[in-house]
Amino acid sequence: MPGPGFEWIGKEEEAEVLEVLRAHWLFRYGDVKDPHYKHKVVTLEEEFCKKFGVKHALAVTSGTSALIVALNAAGVGPGDEVIVPGYTFIASMSSVIMARAVPILAEVDESMTLDPKDVEQKITPRTKAIMAVHMIGNPCDLEKLQAIADKHNLLLIEDTAQAFGGSYRGKRLGTLGDVGTYSFNIYKTINAGDGGMVATDDDEMYYRAFGYHDQGHFPMRTGVEIGNRSIIGQNFRMNELTGAFVLAQFRKTDQILNHLREIKAKFKQQIQGLKGVEFRRINDPDGECGTLVTVFLPDKQTADAVAAKLNTVTVSHSGWHVYSNMEQILGKKTLDQRGCPFYCDSFPTEVEYKKGMLPQTDDLLARAINISVGVIDKGLGSAFGIHPHISDAEIDQKAEQFRKAVQESI
Repeated sequence: MPGPGFEWIGKEEEAEVLEVLRAHWLFRYGDVKDPHYKHKVVTLEEEFCKKFGVKHALAVTSGTSALIVALNAAGVGPGDEVIVPGYTFIASMSSVIMARAVPILAEVDESMTLDPKDVEQKITPRTKAIMAVHMIGNPCDLEKLQAIADKHNLLLIEDTAQAFGGSYRGKRLGTLGDVGTYSFNIYKTINAGDGGMVATDDDEMYYRAFGYHDQGHFPMRTGVEIGNRSIIGQNFRMNELTGAFVLAQFRKTDQILNHLREIKAKFKQQIQGLKGVEFRRINDPDGECGTLVTVFLPDKQTADAVAAKLNTVTVSHSGWHVYSNMEQILGKKTLDQRGCPFYCDSFPTEVEYKKGMLPQTDDLLARAINISVGVIDKGLGSAFGIHPHISDAEIDQKAEQFRKAVQESI
């Protein structure tokens, strides 16, 4: 099932897209005096900056490309290490490898986000950055992670793909670190099928990000003359059709999140105090997105039994999000025949990835079940859940189904 934004697609998205189609101008650049150019991508970036309170926003083609752009703009490269959680979407790790750096896997804690204690233990002289992944709607413990980054002079990169619109102590996620990234994939809170955003307050990082995302050009392609381009770059430009669609969805962010939080609270209240069930820790209850209720059972056997009764699986079975299920990471399978960045003569590394290397994470995921609040996806371990437009009576039924499954299994 697509993410929550799918359920809010309506006349606003249709109007924005049709305006671009009827004008026939699909490229993100154009002359503002030309009536064909509707500057949807630029408008999205401007509205994003205003709403999220950040100086620069750069729209790109996907959440993965946003990470690749951010890492390169931050200067991450050969010889560097980036600490990432063992529970995250694979793009958090693969983007580091695409930057020719090495991902160092760290434990998650009861919040299902990076464990600051393990992060500090994983720091080496090669560590360049910490990637704080706000996993399944929950903010990381940014206060502790920022303190660690400051102590060791490291970059703090926020992967906000699964927590769009959330906040930490009143400030939007993705805007607290050195650079933040977002995804508009179909499974995310707001979506356009695909798309992404990079956000930063750092001028130089923004210039590098813009150049990397568009063949080395300066922002808005000013100074495009031969001899003026800043760096070698890629092509990760967002087009006007995607920009138009995301713009309409973006304007619904708070409406969507407020609704998800409301129905999540109703469901959670009904299973509160259930024997044997513990909720994951929420690092900022006011800023959490409300897309999932994550519970822990006493042990793996009980969790498996409850999951089976609900026709779902525990989080440990998520092939897209659990390090031990990522064979391409475990096997260091890169396109480079020389195996870079893992087997480069100039930057030799002895990093090893194997199942069981993160015992705390393994234990938590084996005991965890994700209950969907709008993102019903077995790949996330959330095949059981509630629809965004569910009635109170249906919430009661789902809560009773969950209570019964637990009571019969404990």
